[in-house]
Amino acid sequence: MSERTGKISAINGNMIVAEFENYVLQNEVAYAVAGNEKLKSEVIRIRGRKADLQVYENTESLKVGDKVEFSGELLSVELGPGLLTQIYDGLQNPLPQIAKECGYFLKRGVYLNALSYEQEWEFTPEAKKGDKVKAGDFLGSVPEGIFKHYITVPFSFREEYEVSSVAPKGNYKIKDTIAEIKDKKGNTEKVSMVQLWPVKLPIRAYAEKIKPADPLITKVRIIDTLVPVALGGTYCIPGPFGAGKTVLQQITSRHAEVDIVIIAACGERAGEVVETLLEFPELKDPRTGKSLMERTIIICNTSSMPVAARESSVYTAVTIAEYYRQMGLNVLLLPDSTSRWAQAMREMSGRLEEIPGEEAFPAYLESRIASFYERAGIVRLNNGKIGSVTIGGTVSPAGGNFEEPVTQATLKVVGAFLGLSRARSDARKYPAIDPLDSWSKYESVVEREQVEYVRYILRKSSEVGQMMKVVGEEGTAMSDFIEYLKGEFVDDVYLQQNAFDEVDGATPAERQKYVFGILYEILKSDFTFGTKDEARHFFHEIRQEFKNWNSDPWGSGKFGERQKSLKEKVEKNVKDKG
Repeated sequence: MSERTGKISAINGNMIVAEFENYVLQNEVAYAVAGNEKLKSEVIRIRGRKADLQVYENTESLKVGDKVEFSGELLSVELGPGLLTQIYDGLQNPLPQIAKECGYFLKRGVYLNALSYEQEWEFTPEAKKGDKVKAGDFLGSVPEGIFKHYITVPFSFREEYEVSSVAPKGNYKIKDTIAEIKDKKGNTEKVSMVQLWPVKLPIRAYAEKIKPADPLITKVRIIDTLVPVALGGTYCIPGPFGAGKTVLQQITSRHAEVDIVIIAACGERAGEVVETLLEFPELKDPRTGKSLMERTIIICNTSSMPVAARESSVYTAVTIAEYYRQMGLNVLLLPDSTSRWAQAMREMSGRLEEIPGEEAFPAYLESRIASFYERAGIVRLNNGKIGSVTIGGTVSPAGGNFEEPVTQATLKVVGAFLGLSRARSDARKYPAIDPLDSWSKYESVVEREQVEYVRYILRKSSEVGQMMKVVGEEGTAMSDFIEYLKGEFVDDVYLQQNAFDEVDGATPAERQKYVFGILYEILKSDFTFGTKDEARHFFHEIRQEFKNWNSDPWGSGKFGERQKSLKEKVEKNVKDKG
């Protein structure tokens, strides 16, 4: 650690002001010394011989005149084998190990190694002596769960190197030297399995970044069909409290067709975080049949923790996501909720006495949110492999007001908007995504013509429903009433899913295309009914048939029988065009 020090001259909550004599770096890590405890901090502003620091711990007992030690290093995370299955706080402290050492109440000033330095990994060399390599190139690999964890040339290396030696196949600890590489001047660098990377700097050790095009299959029908998400894209899930944001994230993390899932609880209520921590080890991974935690990393930061730690948890999570992308894996990052992070920014901005923007959020709110979501994307690695990071953040606007600054700043940068509705949530509709308010810039798994027609039916049905509240059912024309029933039918049988049903809870893309095609044919049909009661009875009947069909295994005999029965019921009521 650097020997540069300073003294605290002012304390304001989680912000301290330190006076220094030598020099200080922007964003470097410092430690405020409180007795025997050293509290991790970060320099966020420098003014002459004074530095403003945000402290990632409780500042109780700190006082003016206390010593501050500057480290000379940026806030960084350890990257290497052993990250999967871990539960970290925002500073990458492994919480289970802290619990063993300090008990279940977090003790401030305790910082543990993020990775085990004692565990041995079975290393298999990939590179050989004489190979030309650069940052991000594979030197070897170790097995980590179901994945091959590649050991790379450190991302901080900026030139081309020649491999001098690579360790033979065998068991090694992460700090052991597994390769030596030489630069053009003949200087030799030793490479181990672990490296440090500053969390606020994107990892760019790849050949090129590619525009997202292929859909990310979440197996949630309303998402994949009406408001699709792209692999390597960005989306947000805003909604009022209790509308199902966290539940939707958990369902997505379980069924989405990705390799790694990273959940960043950046300031959510402790109850929700505890629920996630308890449930994930018990959830069965449909892909492997084992625990979902085996390909999950949780960054845990609750609303009861210091506000500054919310920012670190967001950046720690996205850096780890980029690390696994560098191995050619598809990563899904789910921050919950970015509103808490924005509130932390607002609090620190107020303490810095910066000029406030809308609703007292800092003027740089939009740029911070944009720079975070920009770290998503698909990349082509130096060896041609493709990896991706998809970011799906939740937003918790007060009162469900989508016009507030955090939601609006997020909407400007994401590619899909999955707006949750309080009315749909109260009506026990899952997922509570509003199909009329939500939108996506990405391609659906279903043909665009069919999607647009269903959107038209839903809009028309909503308009007729609003009109019926005024004029009543008797004042509505039969044609309008049928349009209304069609929209309600789509909502009930396709846009809603039973998350507890083994079949209906997750719908593969092939089934979605097929079933949506049948649904499209029904909606395009020209029905004839004598009375509104007949129309209502018919749609109620096929609704029940369709819901039962959703629970029939794809491709089974029961699936075919139910489709045939549904077709017969529809044909009986189609207007004869002859």
